[in-house]
Amino acid sequence: MQSIYIAGAGSGSGKSVVVLGVMEMLSAVNRRVGFFRPFAPKADEPDNLTALIQSRYELPFPAEMFYGCTVETARQLIGSGHYDELIKIVMNKFKALEERCDLVVCAGTDYNGLIPSLEFDFNADLAINFGCSLIVVVKGFGRNPQEAVDALHIAHELMRERGGDFLASVVNGVAAEHVDAVKNLARDLLTATETVYVLPHQAALARPTISEIQRSLDTETLYGEDDALHQVVTCYKIAAMEIPDFLRYIEDGCLIITPGDRSDIILASLAADVSSSFPRVAGLLLTGGLRPAETVRRLIEGLRRTKVAILQVPTDTFTTVMNLHRVEATILPTDVRKIAAALGLFENHIEVEELRRRIAVRHSDRITPLMFEYELIRRAKSRQQRIVLPEGSDERVLRAAEILTLRGVAELTLLGNPDKIRRRIKELGLKLDDIRILNPVTAPERERYARTYFELRQHKGISLQMACDALEDVSYFGTLMVYCGDADGMVSGAMHTTQHTIRPAFETVRTKPEVKLVSSVFFMCLPDRVLVYGDCAVNPNPNADELADIAISSAATAIAFGIEPRIAMLSYSSGDSGKGEDVEKVREAVRIARERRPDLKIEGPIQYDAAVDIEVGHSKMPDSEVAGHATVLIFPDLNTGNNTYKAVQRSANAVAIGPVLQGLNKPVNDLSRGCTVTDIVNTVAITAIQAQDAAQEVVNGQLAIGNEESLEAAQ
Repeated sequence: MQSIYIAGAGSGSGKSVVVLGVMEMLSAVNRRVGFFRPFAPKADEPDNLTALIQSRYELPFPAEMFYGCTVETARQLIGSGHYDELIKIVMNKFKALEERCDLVVCAGTDYNGLIPSLEFDFNADLAINFGCSLIVVVKGFGRNPQEAVDALHIAHELMRERGGDFLASVVNGVAAEHVDAVKNLARDLLTATETVYVLPHQAALARPTISEIQRSLDTETLYGEDDALHQVVTCYKIAAMEIPDFLRYIEDGCLIITPGDRSDIILASLAADVSSSFPRVAGLLLTGGLRPAETVRRLIEGLRRTKVAILQVPTDTFTTVMNLHRVEATILPTDVRKIAAALGLFENHIEVEELRRRIAVRHSDRITPLMFEYELIRRAKSRQQRIVLPEGSDERVLRAAEILTLRGVAELTLLGNPDKIRRRIKELGLKLDDIRILNPVTAPERERYARTYFELRQHKGISLQMACDALEDVSYFGTLMVYCGDADGMVSGAMHTTQHTIRPAFETVRTKPEVKLVSSVFFMCLPDRVLVYGDCAVNPNPNADELADIAISSAATAIAFGIEPRIAMLSYSSGDSGKGEDVEKVREAVRIARERRPDLKIEGPIQYDAAVDIEVGHSKMPDSEVAGHATVLIFPDLNTGNNTYKAVQRSANAVAIGPVLQGLNKPVNDLSRGCTVTDIVNTVAITAIQAQDAAQEVVNGQLAIGNEESLEAAQ
């Protein structure tokens, strides 16, 4: 396997997007991916890109292993004519890291003036000496198609002269209207083994956030944290006018720069931000080392909620503005929105599967949470599905919707009052301008859904008026969208109980013909594997026949998500040693499941430790194919399953994705009311994959019917 070296062909190429995309791609299929940079800005201070990669991928290496040497050491060696010595020092550090990894992604230098005019050559030399395949990132920002392709041509020629292993090149930041022109011109430059990708310019990535300005200018934060610091700055406004004139110049996402004693400007900016008739203010930067008056500070501290960060710098206004114009947009580890936007840009415009094949990494049997989550996103994106989110006003749902939209995972519909949801989106500063929002109370589809629900439930005494009233409920409205084919799946439960979420599905969508009951699983992502736990959310005390059904459904879910099912039917004893009603129930469930599906590997009754620990499994059940290797664990009742999954989640620091409902004709999935944004993103991705599979089952069924009809006609 070859490691990867990603180098910019000049300053301002925006290679961080490519580095992040490649790390995401490789970390999903390989457990031990390292990260390396030739130089560290300071011995004890990581650069922004290294901090991002180290944090996101939890790389377990000491700080000194990420760098070849400090910038100061490199400057001294180059100045004294010891260029080869510098290459050797950096190469030795790289190889030491590579020995501890399956492959390493190296991000080249930042064109900080260390070796002017020779920096690309230096990166090429490092790539060759490291034995890496090289990905070159060419600047497309502000260039017309010919200028961008000329820069690409120079980079290709330099690499050909040096004989490096040229994997691919990326032209980054091309104006959207020039993308096709750049692709067409670039084809004339390529040899048969060379590939060029073109990334369009994305304004959100080119603009700094308040947090980046805070870090670059080393400001003091007077007010604002978390979301306030992640606001994107679209422009700078120097405030020196009286309030009426100042307010005319406010733009959406602006950073207001004013001396710290201008209480009128400070208060007017905060008022404008909460006003529905003025644009959103991203933040305030107070100059001159001056703080607001004590009464103003007390007023600000009493505000219930503000998304406006207030920073302070000691420099005067002119100097501060000059410093601001030197701030370069980057991606910080805490900026989940920029990370999502960068990954979406990479995944939507680079042929990830082709690039991965060319890199030819070896696939590991181990599956980490990041690998599993990456695969969920990749599969969901492969065939976009329409997913409805009934809890459209919930902040977590809106933040998840932005990430899902930026990454192109699914086509989303939010339910709720459109005015309130749009206002909430604006308050949070989210980019969801084009998302579809339906109000169940006023939507024109309500009458059609009500009639459908009435026809399905009139045998239970439901009148048409009762059906119409039920459709005001977002869970019923969302479920009827799925039933009627206006959505492919639904995810709810952040604000509602499990029963409230899934009852409409039981009444309308119903179970598949071969399934007797709806059940659930959790995907338990441990550090080196993913286990399937069932049923931990729906069925309180299943009998033997129901346990067998849960096991078979859970095996099908495992297969659908790339996990080979080795099923352990859990109990408090293993094999034939135990007696009692509870053990006999599990033993009977195993018999039924084997009878229905003799092709599945099923063991039980078996204890948890014997199911997952190889040594214990071999000791207790030496002849079992499942003992010690179980991937699907079926608990005897809800009490045991729910407590166990939560204990493992908290004690082993596992990522629990679910509950994922199984057995329904169309996917409807429940969330925990304590769910995180990541939980929602993962559940939507799972629902989209289930919808893809459900659609394929329909197609296969139609083909089978068509084949039967053709056979009958032929006979």
